Amino acid sequence: MLMRVPVRADLLVLVLPGGTDRSYRPFSTRQPSALRMYPFTWSIRARYGRRVRVHQVRYRFYGWNGQQNCPVPDARKALDDLTRKHPGVPVVLVGHSMGGRVGAHLAADRRVTGLLALAPWWQHADWRFIHDDVRVVAVHGTSDTRTFAHRTEKGIRELGERGLDATFLPVHDGGHAMLDHVPLWQRSALDFVGTALPR
Repeated sequence: MLMRVPVRADLLVLVLPGGTDRSYRPFSTRQPSALRMYPFTWSIRARYGRRVRVHQVRYRFYGWNGQQNCPVPDARKALDDLTRKHPGVPVVLVGHSMGGRVGAHLAADRRVTGLLALAPWWQHADWRFIHDDVRVVAVHGTSDTRTFAHRTEKGIRELGERGLDATFLPVHDGGHAMLDHVPLWQRSALDFVGTALPR
């Protein structure tokens, strides 16, 4: 009888959906912020197959809720669970809006090697949590009125001054929900993961 040997992943990807400022409403996998990220999760799986393990995080609550930082412990548990199953495999994060903020906090962890922040809600210079060995790419629509491209660009500039590999990619006339320029948003995630994969 032949035994199947599990294929070791080369990269772990945590996908971090958005949310809102204040809400204790339970997070739902059917709410727009979750639905918005499924195409990223699916396209990464389809492109890179068994070389990556992709997990889209489900938070307990929909809101950040001030200093409670409600989604951060949920994302940290997902990181712990994934790395326990795949010890020693590098982790990258793909986060939209509030998920980009969660990603900045999670990127203080040395297991994280990369962060793709899509229209991130970097409210209080959250980028300063990111440790020095993380590669950061931030993609932001110039017409976003919920989170602000100029703030994201400032964060990326500061990270670059600290010596990080940090890139800002503006999406001209792009909005917050990533429903415009869809191929560009999707390609940014696929390229980011492809670059992070060990050669």
